[in-house]
Amino acid sequence: MERSAPPAAPAVSSAARRSLYPDNEPFTSGWMATGGGHEIYFEECGKRTGKPAVILHGGPGGAINPTMRRFYDPSRWRMMLFDQRGCGKSRPNASLDDNTTWALIEDIEQLRKKVGCEKWSVFGGSWGSTLALAYAITHPERVESLILRGVFLLTERELRWFYQDGASMLFPDAWARFVEPIPPEERGDLMGAYHRRLTHADRRVQAKAAAAWSQWEGDTISIRGPEARPAKFNEVDFAVAFARIECHYFANRGFFPENGWILNNIGKIRHIQGWIVQGRFDVVTPLESAWALKQAWPGAQFEIVWDAGHASTEPGIIDGLVRATDRAFTL
Repeated sequence: MERSAPPAAPAVSSAARRSLYPDNEPFTSGWMATGGGHEIYFEECGKRTGKPAVILHGGPGGAINPTMRRFYDPSRWRMMLFDQRGCGKSRPNASLDDNTTWALIEDIEQLRKKVGCEKWSVFGGSWGSTLALAYAITHPERVESLILRGVFLLTERELRWFYQDGASMLFPDAWARFVEPIPPEERGDLMGAYHRRLTHADRRVQAKAAAAWSQWEGDTISIRGPEARPAKFNEVDFAVAFARIECHYFANRGFFPENGWILNNIGKIRHIQGWIVQGRFDVVTPLESAWALKQAWPGAQFEIVWDAGHASTEPGIIDGLVRATDRAFTL
């Protein structure tokens, strides 16, 4: 019995759920030099004079897409999106050189300065929530609000659940496909085994490992089943970049100085207004992490979506996030 549970938002009927805002095209796009070997692709969307927000994609290793622009009202918000190092249209593709959480945080700060805003709303799901929290902890004075989905704290417990022992019990069929490229003698450390293959000099070895790594995440992402898997997971170039970068970050434990770094430093952002939207049946980033974040950050608004998994495009997740961005506008 959850006697100590924080009050949850009232259930929202499917008929009353909010949907995404209309699609909108960027009014500015281009590449931002980082001062090193990377050039970051970015877009600005919505209203040129609107309230600023930065939207962080997941992965690590994912990329921005047009749907991400639709969680904010384009008539009121000025949205900034960018492909993280090695991702999407950023150059060079799939590069692991100088590619760490701390480098991405500085890229976010450089983008903020480039577009000329003092503070902004920060939006992120899955790995995007990890990066949003790490950025806010590092630069709390630059964050007006945080809107998070599929909370991922990048702890040993979370990594082991998804890549070693846990989610495998719910998806034994998909798990069999995930472990198939790895010999039995290497399966005691699947992240290490995949890391060796995804950093192999032979592109064919990388591609085979990337296909299996990406399919595992795609197969578990939504309660709607594999048909909800993003189409890009089937593209070789995307899968290689996604799997290489994601495994690189996870094998290095997010480059955090200690396990549990985010919760250990949450006191630095407790004054920031936040919204957490979490699918009850999220297998990729289980509810336990969002729950722990809420306990450490009591002022955050917390909503469990009972008929959703991990995907941002599930109706209940869309509803919760759109309502959160609308409320953030009033701050």
